Parts: sequence; structure tokens; C-alpha cells
Amino acid sequence: MNTRVAKALAELVEVVAQLRGPNGCPWDRAQTHRSLVPYLLEEAYELAAAVSDGNPAAIEEELGDVLLQVLLHAQIEAEAGRFTIADVAETLKEKLIRRHPHVFGKEKVGTAEEVRAQWEELKKEEDRSAKRAEDRAKPALIRASKFLEVKEAQGQPIRFPRGRELPAGEPGKAIAEALLEIVALARKLGVDPELALHQFLEEHG
Repeated sequence: MNTRVAKALAELVEVVAQLRGPNGCPWDRAQTHRSLVPYLLEEAYELAAAVSDGNPAAIEEELGDVLLQVLLHAQIEAEAGRFTIADVAETLKEKLIRRHPHVFGKEKVGTAEEVRAQWEELKKEEDRSAKRAEDRAKPALIRASKFLEVKEAQGQPIRFPRGRELPAGEPGKAIAEALLEIVALARKLGVDPELALHQFLEEHG
């Protein structure tokens, strides 16, 4: 590996460990896996926005913010003695090699579509609960839309109290306003709306 890369990553891991150490930052030391989830989601969306804008400087910064979240979660586990960021990297390396037999083995594929199909097949073989894991990785609103679609297809539509009438001209705006009202209520109650919806779908899906 490039020595600069190895040195930079090693130093970064040490900085994160120091932030969560006895003489570190009170805020960083107080964080848990659960408390960090909103920041992880926020940073992922900010990275996606930077990629969409195509600004290399913004992409570099947002990649760093996402990497920080990864390192914080790994440090929490390291402190508990369960695994370290090195274990995370080794597990990922093994997975990439295993799921790319056309690169590291003797399999032959010709197109990106064939690679994708092979990846999904290997994933299913490795983990029969892959579909559930994939669902949990999706944003809650996407999961909720699919949840309602499935319930309707099963003849069990979810009934809600009659809500506001949507204006004929701007339904998108009305939906956005309704969602903002829900988010405002969630903030007032001290609830993360994304996590709350995920939890509901876990219990009723």
C-alpha cells in the first residue's frame, strides 16, 4: 500500500481513539451506535448531494465526514473488545474478493449487468436474510412506500384518519408541508422521525 495512505489512515484512527479516550472530547465520548445513526444518515445524504453537484472539493470533505462516522462506530466496538477497524477492513477485503470471482478467480463475465447479477446471487448464497438487510438499509420513506404497497396487494390496506385535502395543483408541495409538520412534531417530542419509522416497519413489516 502507498505509505502515505497507510500513515494517514493510521494517524486518523489514533485521533478518533483519542477523541473518545479518557482525556478526549466529552461529546465524542458520550456517543453510542444509536446516537450516531442520525449523523451517519445526514453525512451520507450530504455526500450524495456533493456527488450530484460534481464538486471534487465538496466530495473530498463529505467522504471524510462519512469516514469519521465509520471510525467512530468501529472505535466503540474496539473499546468493547469486540472488533476493530482492522477487522472491518479485513472482512470487507475478503467479501470483495469472494464476490468478484471474475477478477480474483476463474469466473468469466462480460458485462456490468452480468457482474451485478452474479453479485446478487453470491450475496443470496452467503446470507439468506439478505433481502431483509437490504430493506433495512433503505431510507424509511422508501421502505414505508413499499410497505403500504405490499399491504394493499395483500388486501390489507392501512387505514389512517382523514387528513388534509391536497390541492389539485401542487400535491408535491402539500406532501412536503405535511412531512415538515411531522418532523417538527418529532423534534418537539425528542424523537428521530427516520428511526421511528424504521422501528415501526420492523415491528409491523
